[in-house]
Amino acid sequence: MAIITLTTDLGTKDFYQAALKGSILSNLPTVNIIDITHEVPSFNISYAAFVLKNSYTYFPKNTVHLIGIDSVFNENTKYIALKYKGHYFVGADNGIFSLLFNEAPDEIVELNIMQDLKFLHFPLVDILVKGAVHLAKGGSLTEIGIPASDVEQKMLLHPVIEKDIIRGSVIFVDTFSNVITNITKDLFTKVQKNRDFTLYFRKNETITQLSWHYNEVPEGEKLCLFGISNHLEIAINKGKASGLLGLHLNDIVRVEFHS
Repeated sequence: MAIITLTTDLGTKDFYQAALKGSILSNLPTVNIIDITHEVPSFNISYAAFVLKNSYTYFPKNTVHLIGIDSVFNENTKYIALKYKGHYFVGADNGIFSLLFNEAPDEIVELNIMQDLKFLHFPLVDILVKGAVHLAKGGSLTEIGIPASDVEQKMLLHPVIEKDIIRGSVIFVDTFSNVITNITKDLFTKVQKNRDFTLYFRKNETITQLSWHYNEVPEGEKLCLFGISNHLEIAINKGKASGLLGLHLNDIVRVEFHS
């Protein structure tokens, strides 16, 4: 069965999400529609990229991932479809794809699907849905677009690395108020070189051990671990780390390694 996933900032209170799903089903009644999330903060492409990046690999190859973030009509915005590691992605070329992938896509096209003027303000349910449905039916990229060589580039803040220190920042706070940083497991291991460490955040908070799971410490105690995203995460067992520890997006964290 064909699969189309949805990652949008449409929310759940209005009719927009229903209109999107209805448009997909009208074009392909047998498709399996999977919601990744509709709770992306409005126009926040970095949030959407992080969520989708950490979920799309669990889907079967040839899944089509439809992205509805900052996709409203703009005469300067291109709508694209691309293939990356066996998956298809459709959305506005607003920088999200450069945040989503670690390497260049295998194939990119700029969609040249004729737009219905009655959907001029809502191309997500028109151009992007038609592109996603075409791919879900097994169609090729070149049948719906003109080959393109690159996607718009956006940059995220990267950790600063010194000899014995990694300075990172908070990039995501999940539903459980776990705090996720931009320090990856690969980077941590590369700089650590089997040494002990101290993780510093806020004014006087520290953690000196990595945990394998959240219940490794007593309830209410803080911990750090590498979660499913392979990013260094600060959490409280059965607690809300972001609020209780005062950690929010873009706050600085520091890891110092020592013998």
